[in-house]
Amino acid sequence: MSGGKSPARGGWSHRVLALGTLPVAATALTGTVAVYVALVAFGNITDFGTNRQFVQHVLAMDTTFRDEDLMWRAIESRTLQDAVYVAIIVWETVSALLLLAATWLWAQAVREGRNAYERPRRASTLGLVMLLLLFGLGFIGIGGEWFAMWQSSDWNGLDAALRNVVVAGLVLVVIHLPALRKPDQP
Repeated sequence: MSGGKSPARGGWSHRVLALGTLPVAATALTGTVAVYVALVAFGNITDFGTNRQFVQHVLAMDTTFRDEDLMWRAIESRTLQDAVYVAIIVWETVSALLLLAATWLWAQAVREGRNAYERPRRASTLGLVMLLLLFGLGFIGIGGEWFAMWQSSDWNGLDAALRNVVVAGLVLVVIHLPALRKPDQP
């Protein structure tokens, strides 16, 4: 036998296989969403005007079918439109910070070999639910249906919103898999 440790006792192959565990996957998935949302928020802050136009057109409903039965819903006030856009950016930023903190908590729990995943799970859950609310309720529900964004060929963010809901939902399911819970946890 060479001087290395056997795989069963913590050798290199044991460490490599440890990367294939559910806690490591939860860490990676949470981190991926955290970085993505941080980049979205950063982009909205540093290129304020691009997505500001998106929010303005959706709220003004000026690229919809302009059905008079729906147009009373339109918000044409630039001040209100800007307030909604700033609120979206703040929401994205807080979500990103929560998910970055959750990623750090996951990494600490994995590195220390603890089976204490409740704190990172709660932090991840909060950040992911915030994203589900933003993209599911905010963009798909309110933007898509209330402001009839689905009618616009130019300012329609439903596909992007759906992608964000699916990714956040998938990560939420993974972090709540029973294998990440202690036997005495509900």
